[in-house]
Amino acid sequence: MDVLKNFQEISIETPVDKIIRQIRELITSGQLNPGDRLPPERKLAEKLGVGRTNVRDAIKKLEFYGILKTLPQSGTIVAGIGIAALEGLITDVLKMENSDFKALVETRIILEAESVKLAAERRTEEDIKNIKMALDAYEYQVEAGSQAIEEDLLFHLKIAEASKNSVLKSLMLIIIPDVIKEFKQLEICRDGRYYKALEEHKVIFHHIIKGEPEKAAAAMRIHLSGVLEYSKTL
Repeated sequence: MDVLKNFQEISIETPVDKIIRQIRELITSGQLNPGDRLPPERKLAEKLGVGRTNVRDAIKKLEFYGILKTLPQSGTIVAGIGIAALEGLITDVLKMENSDFKALVETRIILEAESVKLAAERRTEEDIKNIKMALDAYEYQVEAGSQAIEEDLLFHLKIAEASKNSVLKSLMLIIIPDVIKEFKQLEICRDGRYYKALEEHKVIFHHIIKGEPEKAAAAMRIHLSGVLEYSKTL
């Protein structure tokens, strides 16, 4: 029996990670709500005992994730439901009936296939830049040996943004985080699986750039076939 696989890598939090975690917890607990303004960078840095650069970097990352938004002459506000606020939004998948999890996965595939088709048709240069940034962040984490759960989610959400369909994106925001989280926690890790997912991301991105909606949708279905097969085994 390989006992080693039961151990998990210990990650060391940077000051930026700790700031992000605090802000996320304030949002998920309801202490920070959409429209609420964060204190100025200087005051936050003093309160947290860190440099202003750390605060600025944390805010920039949370802005990229869509959790915070900086408005001219208004400061930084909570933008709405971001990735961090989704934890616990729907029933924990572990407590759901197996058939419910399968239905959740099937719904995700339907949404993602349509999302990537629209993205291939409607994407702008700014969308391509944002998707590429998310893809690069995912690749960096995979190369570092991480599961890259949030970076994986961010890649898919940036595609949803490029679809220019706000309802589609909102539905994905509700469904996808729990699917990704539980799939990666419960699935038995296979050598090379994350590298395979990375290559699939690159193929999807290629079809978006080329403006090939049907090929993009087909590549997305292939990419998500693993989680669908997993759901059938429950």
